[in-house]
Amino acid sequence: MKKIMFNDECGLTQAVLDGRKTMTRRVCKYDRPNETYDIVFPVFEPNDYDNDGNIVSPLNYAFGWRNDKGDFTGWNIPKYKVGEVVAIAQSYGDCGNMPDYELDEDGYPIMPKRSGFFNKMFVRADLMPHHIRITNIKIERLQNISDEDCLKEGIYKGQCGSVDTHFMDVYYYKGDIQPYCTPRGAFAELIDKVSGKGTWESNPYVFAYEFELVD
Repeated sequence: MKKIMFNDECGLTQAVLDGRKTMTRRVCKYDRPNETYDIVFPVFEPNDYDNDGNIVSPLNYAFGWRNDKGDFTGWNIPKYKVGEVVAIAQSYGDCGNMPDYELDEDGYPIMPKRSGFFNKMFVRADLMPHHIRITNIKIERLQNISDEDCLKEGIYKGQCGSVDTHFMDVYYYKGDIQPYCTPRGAFAELIDKVSGKGTWESNPYVFAYEFELVD
């Protein structure tokens, strides 16, 4: 089983567990090098389908870029597949599950330097108590996100103002008190926080995964 990580500083793991976040966008490895490259998709053979007509090839949803000289970037392949159940990564300290560490002479667990007790990068997927199921995948430019999808990404609606003036609808992400006038404005700041400054402006291609909470 695979695992998936969400940003804790912005409260995204908790948003998934609360059911408020049901989408995540992950930047593709290969972006379009320049305008001489066209998007290409795999050509599937009969043995790439199961008996029900579903694509079972690992290149399902993959795409790449090729120019008229035949130069090819390589395939962008989604890490997760539709229908796949994925473990939500949490540190062992947060989720309460731990592997059987060797004990020292005083009976305390001996944790390696890359221990998952504090760092969820090093946890085992089979010890995670919560899971999601991937329900849909789409490919799009980051800035093509809709307001509806911004809310599915964990942006939430609030209000600001006062009784002396008026209240107006605004949008936030967890951990930031700055109100934004639109869901896209809030998401643009969130994705820069999660994926690095300038991500929104660079407008890369992304895999947009939609999912449901299993447990």
